[in-house]
Amino acid sequence: MKKIANKIATGAAIICLAYITVSCSDMLDLKPQGQFTENQMQDESIEGLVSSAYAGLESHFFGNNESFSGPITNWVFDVRSDDAYKGGGGVSMEANIHQLEISNLTADNATCLNKWRNNYYAISRVHKAMNAITGSSVKDKEAVLGELKVLRAYFYFDLIRIFERIPYFTESENPNYKGSMEFSRGEIFDKIKQDLREAYQVLPETQSQAGRFNRYVAAALMAKVAAFTSSWADVITYSDYVINSKQYELYDNFGDLSKIEFNNKKEAIMAIQFSTANNNAHINWNNLLNTTYSENNLFGSGDDFFLASQNLVNAFRTDDNGLPYLDGTFNNVNVTSTYDGNVDPRLDFTVGRIGFPFRGHIYNSKWCRAYEVYGEYSGKKGLIDPSSPEMVKGFPWGASALNFNLIRYADILLLKAEALIEQNTQLDEARVLINQVRSKAARSVDPAYTPIDVDPMKASYNVGLYPASGWTQDYARRAVHMERRLELAMEGNRWFDLVRWNTAVSTINAYMKSESKLRPYYENAAITENEIFLPIPVSEAENANGLYNK
Repeated sequence: MKKIANKIATGAAIICLAYITVSCSDMLDLKPQGQFTENQMQDESIEGLVSSAYAGLESHFFGNNESFSGPITNWVFDVRSDDAYKGGGGVSMEANIHQLEISNLTADNATCLNKWRNNYYAISRVHKAMNAITGSSVKDKEAVLGELKVLRAYFYFDLIRIFERIPYFTESENPNYKGSMEFSRGEIFDKIKQDLREAYQVLPETQSQAGRFNRYVAAALMAKVAAFTSSWADVITYSDYVINSKQYELYDNFGDLSKIEFNNKKEAIMAIQFSTANNNAHINWNNLLNTTYSENNLFGSGDDFFLASQNLVNAFRTDDNGLPYLDGTFNNVNVTSTYDGNVDPRLDFTVGRIGFPFRGHIYNSKWCRAYEVYGEYSGKKGLIDPSSPEMVKGFPWGASALNFNLIRYADILLLKAEALIEQNTQLDEARVLINQVRSKAARSVDPAYTPIDVDPMKASYNVGLYPASGWTQDYARRAVHMERRLELAMEGNRWFDLVRWNTAVSTINAYMKSESKLRPYYENAAITENEIFLPIPVSEAENANGLYNK
């Protein structure tokens, strides 16, 4: 996305300057104040507006707090799941995220407000670009509109996964008259799918600029949306289009996920393009808090938010055959310094463990900012080798040009496997797909691969493939659910998987009860069905003149 990326800063600056003079309650007013003439609307102008629309994926509009509390990477929702603790210096730091972790939800929570605003700000940029393009003679107009429809679909999809009811409007509608109860959840999902179908029809299979959305992005996102609505036939259709294209493949080594040289390669289907250009304006501000504290300032003394839970670490245990414990007993034994059983090597590519390599350095208790509160498992996936010249030194700590994959190939393989299992057809094909992902994990045990993150001398790594024997629908369902957890750990998927499987309440309540033995702040914490979705931000409801009231 060279041309697009180079214009993001300019486009974003123009949009932000235009917004400075309006109040937050006016931010969704998309009605144009003037109209471009066809002569004015040249390709370069369109490119700037499209760049600005893509930049909405950064969730970095005015400052840093809206990125931290309402990140597009959705790490704060992994904190709602059984995968992660908030981390940081203590429970009072970024207290709004602590409230998410213990399910103490209020409508004035900063995450409610910033997830809402960030996505609607981004939709506003998409609509401005759409309105400018419509009626112009710009080259490949329908394809560019297709890219924008995919962007809009993603932002609305993100919203409807998080909020139970939302206002939906197109580029030609005035949002000031759109209420949150106008459309049902099903109707909004239908509108999202319609955008993706239309985009799928007009997008090219390849783009000249890396990061620009193509037909495979539309198909992959459709598979994700269809899975959320249990539309399994559509999951298979659109996953097959991606898989059969042969344009994507699994990483050779799990560590490739965290290497800049693999940006937009291999598994990267839909990725946010980050950069250290323009004085680091376009780094991943969403995950900046999540950089490990690190001894000797290796990563710039990060804030050490977003640590893996003991429950997640235990889920990486494997039996004598190298298979996960799918009978519910994985959490019966804690994987600590005294554990001498088998583990999946993806554990050590996902989190730091005391005494084990962390990007070529040895992780120890001095890397842990609040060890007594949150333990030791700092996240790794968003951090590159600290000795690399491509990592920013000092503030912003841990920053680099590493992209963030919103959708990667392993996700699509597992979604297709899940769809086949739910349809109870071609169970053997589902097993093959899951085993492909597990094979990647197995071949990642290579102590010569740099930077070093595994140590076969200290850990017994064992990843086996699922055999045909005993591969029933029930067993296969448990296998694919666990595989999604292990493969996509701490990438912003776990909470949404639990929600769409209708297991969020039972899973999280059992998790909080068990984890309270290690983390006392979980005592008496619980989640109810009414707390699965975030409430509409109180300030937005108050400014909506009754449109957001149930």
